[in-house]
Amino acid sequence: MRAHGPSLLSLVFALGLCGAAGAADLLGPESCKGCHPAAYDAWMQSKHARAGDSLSPAQQKDARCLSCHAPDQASQGVSHVTCETCHGAGQYYSPSYVMKDAELARLVGLVDPSEKACRTCHDASSPSLKPFNFVESLKAIDHWSAERAGNKNPRAESPPPEASKKK
Repeated sequence: MRAHGPSLLSLVFALGLCGAAGAADLLGPESCKGCHPAAYDAWMQSKHARAGDSLSPAQQKDARCLSCHAPDQASQGVSHVTCETCHGAGQYYSPSYVMKDAELARLVGLVDPSEKACRTCHDASSPSLKPFNFVESLKAIDHWSAERAGNKNPRAESPPPEASKKK
């Protein structure tokens, strides 16, 4: 076992006692920025960062629209699609000693988004003018290549698992 913080067993036990597995809190995209500045900048340039802004005043009150454009607004007050919308609430995986251990990070809530996850919003019923192409859309939200090039994030050595399967 790696010696970089509390033991895995004690962390899993503590999370289990708290019922934390499904109840992690969102920390917001600013919390990701410190360790993942290139990913944060890529997100800021994306349509996801402004998803809530694309809705009309009437749509901003429509749960059907909010479920994709601001899925965490009701529970967390977040009015856009953020890092945690796709990667899961970061309360338990955000500490640096957790993020350095990919297995531990996933164990406590880090999600590697898949095509299936993207299609919960980008599907045939969404009011998009063109069909959703996962491979092309993944390129449009690429936020791992810049970090991989700078080698700033040990987890960013390769694209998300789903991205490499689709090539």
